Amino acid sequence: MNDSFKTPTITVLLVGQPNVGKTHLLNTIGGVHLKVGNFSGVTVEKAEAIIKTESANIKFIDLPGTYSLDEFSKDEQITKNYLINEEYDLILNVVDSTNLERNLFLTYELLELDKKMVIAMNMSDEAKNEKINIDEKKLSILLGVDCIKVSATQSTNINLLVNAILECAKKTKPVSKLIYNDFIEEAISDLSKLLEEKHMSFSLSSRSMAIGLLKHDNTIYKSVHENLFFVEMIPSLNEIGDKLYLQSRTNDAEEIFFEERQSFVHGVCVDVLKIKNATTLKITDKIDAILLNKNIGIPIFLFMMWALFQMTFTLGSVPMDWIESSFTLLGNTLSSHIENEILNSLIIDGVIAGVGAVMMFLPNIMILFLGIALLETTGYMARVSFLLDGFLHGFGLHGKSFIPLISGFGCSVPAYMAARTLKSEKERLLTMFIIGFMSCGAKLPVYVLFAGAFFAPENAGNVLFSIYIGGALLGLGAAKVLSLTIFKGADEPYVMEMPKYRLPSLKLIWFMVYSKALMYLKKAGTYILVASMIIWFVSTYPHNASLHEEYAPKIEQATEKDKVSLENELALKQMESTYLGVIGKTIEPIFSPLGFDWKMSVATLSGLAAKEVIVSTMGVLYSLGSEVGEDDDQLKEVISKHIPFESAVAFIVFVMIYLPCLAATAVFSREAGNKKYTIYLVMFTFIAAWILSFVAYHIASFVG
Repeated sequence: MNDSFKTPTITVLLVGQPNVGKTHLLNTIGGVHLKVGNFSGVTVEKAEAIIKTESANIKFIDLPGTYSLDEFSKDEQITKNYLINEEYDLILNVVDSTNLERNLFLTYELLELDKKMVIAMNMSDEAKNEKINIDEKKLSILLGVDCIKVSATQSTNINLLVNAILECAKKTKPVSKLIYNDFIEEAISDLSKLLEEKHMSFSLSSRSMAIGLLKHDNTIYKSVHENLFFVEMIPSLNEIGDKLYLQSRTNDAEEIFFEERQSFVHGVCVDVLKIKNATTLKITDKIDAILLNKNIGIPIFLFMMWALFQMTFTLGSVPMDWIESSFTLLGNTLSSHIENEILNSLIIDGVIAGVGAVMMFLPNIMILFLGIALLETTGYMARVSFLLDGFLHGFGLHGKSFIPLISGFGCSVPAYMAARTLKSEKERLLTMFIIGFMSCGAKLPVYVLFAGAFFAPENAGNVLFSIYIGGALLGLGAAKVLSLTIFKGADEPYVMEMPKYRLPSLKLIWFMVYSKALMYLKKAGTYILVASMIIWFVSTYPHNASLHEEYAPKIEQATEKDKVSLENELALKQMESTYLGVIGKTIEPIFSPLGFDWKMSVATLSGLAAKEVIVSTMGVLYSLGSEVGEDDDQLKEVISKHIPFESAVAFIVFVMIYLPCLAATAVFSREAGNKKYTIYLVMFTFIAAWILSFVAYHIASFVG
């Protein structure tokens, strides 16, 4: 097709402060077209959606939430760099209609970029309920951009917003309504002319570049510094700046522009914002009086977490049985149709035994992510971080550390990324070092497997809760040690916005759970599949023909009772002679003080790739034994017979603490900013895991 007939694509950046409902709005606009990936070159999660209209395709990109463009946190840096250096058509600024004045501070900074922009005034339904009236038409005139009242929850005015985006993309950039005092405008004009005279071309307008240079903006300075003409204009730049300071009677550029921003935003709100019954006690305050109570707040939180892990085990057990039975049936069906012995073993003992052992835990993973999503979207998560601030400070952590730590229960990768909201490097690194102690969803299959093997079903949920809380407590202990030794320094004061309580959006909750489940399935269908096949190969080859020749006559002449014992003995010796057996026997001395046999030692190594692979490794290893029958709980039965209780306790502790998967470790390395911290993490987690597992083994032996 000729390029002239191609539908044009409009790239729109969603920018807004945290808790304004950007992702929810994008989910409402994009629906099934919403996809999650990463920004190029960084590990930050990026949500995108492309919708098709008659005139154009609109590509939405959701940038990390940021209170300002001051670059205090890594999220702010990423958002600002994207706004200044990347190509796009317009900005969709999402604001919270119930907190207009606070949100307009970021809007003001976006207007300084002199880009095409549309403002989506989200949560307009909540503002109406709170008797907050905003004159959006007057606001559009004052700001010089279209302002549309929308509600992501009610899907209100979504089509109107899309049409405003299309119209804005067609128009030329309007003249900015952002006018400063005469002194600043004069300085901006002089500097803009200087940039134009030097024919310096940038992604931003000369006016925006001039404003950035006058504000001593690091990102703007970096982009200008690369230009050969920058050295020539430094004297003129200094002269313009000195004149501005003299007229403003201060040498603080930040103070000059902050006062302008504050007066502009306040003036706009006086003109367009009317609030009735502002003194009425809100529902949020009434709920906070209970949930943030110093006496019952933490017990309520612990009860909620206990209930979540109870549901994870009890509700997940039924579909787990269905999935396990399905894979067993699939294995039996395929086994009867595959005549080639090697191919039969690969498919049945490798692929189905390995991947099936991981797939059966998908319901548990989904329930866990559902619980975390509910905590986040209702606004409760931020309050728990406030509630635990004093407690966490006793361990050298910050109240904001709670959010990445609780995210670690889902997955270590986003948890490491969430730590960038901590501005203090000391507290950020300290938090990242103990995220691994918060058992991620990938460890859940291991815990469920062992809890089911050694405890009655009615107690398994409590055991699961104890494992998670135990890991968290060990992490806090590790944080205290690290804060007194490696990460010394002053604590950062706690400042955090408390979002309003909101009913969770079923659509948004479904997207969050669905995207995580899909990620898990992709991992099982690709990475874990390959890992299971590799484990099958190294646990099958080389064949030891002499062993078979030695045991064949014994088995043939034995009674039925002795035959089973001899077959199991043969299977074990054959396994020990394989590549996997050799590896296991080699590293077994390192793990033997913990009560691990060579199979458990190998399983811990396979867990470095992904913790789910531990279960698939055991599925492959133990499925070769003749004791594994047709029962649904076959793997649990074999584990309970082959692994002593005290060894199982030590194994759980080791899995709980040692290095997260390779993907998470790579993210940690990038987020930490220095490779030496990755080396420290590897050494710290392995040493801590070995020591604590050793202690757990001997305590369990003594108690037993």
